[in-house]
Amino acid sequence: MVFNKDVLRVYLQYFLKIFINIMALSIGSKAPDFILPSTKGVDFQLSKDIVAKPCILYFYPKDFTPGCTQEACDFRDHFSYFEGLDIDIYGISRDSIPTHLRFKEKHQLPFDLLADEKGEVSKKYQALLPFLGTTRRITYLLDKEHRVASVYENMFGAGKHIQKMVQMTKKGVE
Repeated sequence: MVFNKDVLRVYLQYFLKIFINIMALSIGSKAPDFILPSTKGVDFQLSKDIVAKPCILYFYPKDFTPGCTQEACDFRDHFSYFEGLDIDIYGISRDSIPTHLRFKEKHQLPFDLLADEKGEVSKKYQALLPFLGTTRRITYLLDKEHRVASVYENMFGAGKHIQKMVQMTKKGVE
């Protein structure tokens, strides 16, 4: 029996949502604070480094993979749009800082990447796949009080994450 690639994606997404029962943080909920190493060379702490302004936290599985590269480059290509709205962007995966630095340099990413090597922050943000131990693709738009203003999750639609964030910021976020 031959399966269509799109059919397999739908089944996998169904499995991830229903059987594993992973739900994103709820709209309006307070985003968990965290500290992670960053490609800036210092630790990043949400509550101290982003004060009274919105930000985007996008979680992704792995540097240098096709979908993750597309997503990072989409955020790079729209960076000036978010910069104009004073919204910082941070990419988070379980990759190490040296790997992040190579990825950031190769793709000329103008934003910082954060290394969640143990997966602890991914777990707090409902972005860690149980049993598999990998980070799933999920993007959060946090308001200036670090409450979840918007969330988009689609493991296989890397290009749709940027579209959703642009759409939500056009509606306004404070």
